Amino acid sequence: MKPLFRPQAVLFDLDGTLADTAPDLAFALNETLRHFGRPSLPYEHIRPVVSHGGIALVRLGFGLMPEDPMFETRRQYLLDVYRSNLCRETRLFPGMPEVLDALEERGVLWGIVTNKPAWLTDPLVQALGIDKRTPAIVSGDTCERRKPHPDPIHHACQLLGPTAGNCWYVGDAGRDMQAGRAAGCLAIGATFGYIHPDDPVAGWGSDLDIDSPQGLIDLLDRASDA
Repeated sequence: MKPLFRPQAVLFDLDGTLADTAPDLAFALNETLRHFGRPSLPYEHIRPVVSHGGIALVRLGFGLMPEDPMFETRRQYLLDVYRSNLCRETRLFPGMPEVLDALEERGVLWGIVTNKPAWLTDPLVQALGIDKRTPAIVSGDTCERRKPHPDPIHHACQLLGPTAGNCWYVGDAGRDMQAGRAAGCLAIGATFGYIHPDDPVAGWGSDLDIDSPQGLIDLLDRASDA
C-alpha cells in the first residue's frame, strides 16, 4: 500500500467518480429496450453497471454477448440515444465542484482519465462546463491502450507535468485501481460510485477509499498536515 502524500495532481475517472452519468445512461438503455420491444429496467438495476460501458449495459438489458449477431445493432442504438441525451440529468457528484475548487485553490492540478470514447467525453465535459479548467482530458481512445493499462494515466501526467508517482488517481472500479497502481499513483477508490456486483470494493486493491467527494478534501487536509 502506498502511503499518503500531498499530490501535485489528482486524476479522476469520469463516470461514477467525477460525474453522475447513470441517469442518462439508464435513460438510453431503457429507450433502447423500448425500441426493441423489451420492458424497461429499474434504475437501481442499471446504476451498478454504468461504469462498465455500453457492452455491459447491452448484456444487462438483452442478455446478449458481443459475439451475438444482434448485439452490435443494439449497442449502436444505445450509443446514438445516449449521444443525443448526454447531459439531460448528468451532473458532477454533489460535493465534487467543491473538490475541484479546493484543488485549484491549493495549486494542485487535476485531470480526467476515462475509458469513455472521446466523441462522448468531449461534448460531455463541455456541457458540464469543466473542459476549460484542465488540459488533461484523456479518453478511452486517446492512447493505443486503455485502462487497466497505465498508458492513459501516464499520458495525462505528461499533459499536466508531474510524474505519476506524484499524483493520485481516483476511480470507482477495479480496473481504475489497477491502472493507478501500475502507473505509480496513489490509487483511491470512490465507493460512492457505480459498484458492479462482479467487481466488489474488497477486490479493488486500492490504497485508500473515500465514500464521498468530501473524503478527498479530508485526504488533502491530512496530506498537507503530514
